[in-house]
Amino acid sequence: MSEVTSEIPATSYGQILRSSSIIGGTNAINYLVGLVRIKVVAVLLGPTGVGLISLYTSATALIGTVSGLGLASSGVREVARAYSDGDPVEAARTVRILRRLCWATGLLGWLLAIGLARPLSQWLFNSPEHAMAIALLGATLLFGAVGGGQLAILQGMRRIGDLARITVIAMLLNTGVTIALYAWLREQGIVPVLVATSLVSLGVSWWFVRRVPVPPVSLTWPGTLAGTRQLAGLGLAFMWAALLTTGLDMATRAIIVREHGIEAAGLYQAAWALSGMFAGFILGAMGADFYPRLTAAIRDREQAVRLVNEQTEIGILLALPGLLVTLALAPLIVRLVYSEDFLPAAGLLPWLLTGVFLRVVSWPLGFIQLAKGSGRWFAATETTFIGIQLGLVYWLVPAFGIMGAAVAFAIIYVLHTAAMLVVGRILIGFFWSPGVIQLLLASVLFWLVAMTLSITTTGWKGMLFGAVLAMVCALVSLRGLSARLGGDPRWLMHLKRHLTAR
Repeated sequence: MSEVTSEIPATSYGQILRSSSIIGGTNAINYLVGLVRIKVVAVLLGPTGVGLISLYTSATALIGTVSGLGLASSGVREVARAYSDGDPVEAARTVRILRRLCWATGLLGWLLAIGLARPLSQWLFNSPEHAMAIALLGATLLFGAVGGGQLAILQGMRRIGDLARITVIAMLLNTGVTIALYAWLREQGIVPVLVATSLVSLGVSWWFVRRVPVPPVSLTWPGTLAGTRQLAGLGLAFMWAALLTTGLDMATRAIIVREHGIEAAGLYQAAWALSGMFAGFILGAMGADFYPRLTAAIRDREQAVRLVNEQTEIGILLALPGLLVTLALAPLIVRLVYSEDFLPAAGLLPWLLTGVFLRVVSWPLGFIQLAKGSGRWFAATETTFIGIQLGLVYWLVPAFGIMGAAVAFAIIYVLHTAAMLVVGRILIGFFWSPGVIQLLLASVLFWLVAMTLSITTTGWKGMLFGAVLAMVCALVSLRGLSARLGGDPRWLMHLKRHLTAR
């Protein structure tokens, strides 16, 4: 890790763009393959089946969050810190402790799923008939915990290439499994699909992690328990925040189901998945590479401030054009990816995409707390904003339908961005650079014009005007990337010529 740290240049836009390209390219493949899978699932199961999948996933995620103790996230920081210190013995010790704890928490999760299956079924479905399915899905918690620990090791070591390969291979295999089982079993295949895909993902991650050179180290079980305190300290804050996030996700869908039915939950899930499509490129890169890089540099405040500003600029430049395209072509995309039955989901996208744009802006700021290991700050801020969002959902959904949940998401990220600026200032004296402020003002202008077009102009004219605006934004973004990289790399020049020719 010392080599990685030393290679950070005076400005690291190139490093950020390289990692974003790897993770973004991986996510692009995933989305293309995932679109096929979503289309097949939507046609075979319909809105009700999609809604049922989202409820099962929310239930198991809630249990997994409690049992997981946030180890996958805190493990990234501890592995990154151990390798950046250049101590192979300490690094190997951290890896071995993490692996043992992931097995323990995974088994705990499965036992909790069995014990809580009946009350969860009653709460989500107003019936105990889904209890057996939830108990069986506890197996995904064991597979997910072990696999999450393996990915944390790779991420902490910043083995971005291996992370990308795992993601692509697992997606391709899981897509084949998903389509085959749903074509055979239809709605009865939901539980088998969720279990089988989690097992496939675990197998793929194990294949790559076994090749990672970790020096042998003697570690007793008392030593494991002692090391647990270090991992679990920040991990508990991660767990609490993830528990609240999962609980919010579950509560939002439960409120929607009770007020408007499972079909409405399926529509909301469809819009939610589409809204995060392009932002996933950027947010995935932040989690995979930026988090461990910032952890290694957090003791140098000047360097940490610079890294956060650079990540913010690259994130906006890469995400905004894709978000504008999604906003402009929302009805067409919904029809293409899902079906005509899901068309009402297009009306949610303007508000959900607004929240996603602000999420791209605020995420680099949020990583300051994590890189510093400020668990109390992280837990406090997450508790506050998730509580506010739940209150907004509880108030807005009964009054405005599923549109209320989308509006709540946009509102909360306006507040979250402002709060993260304040927290960043307190923790490391953070401030947005003039370049970030200028870029934000231009981006907000683009977004306001796009939102106005989506609301006031419908049909093919609205999509045409919105697509033209997105194209202009893409050219501006390419120019911004070129300026920050200190010239025009070959791939950027080729892409600019291609877009201009179009």
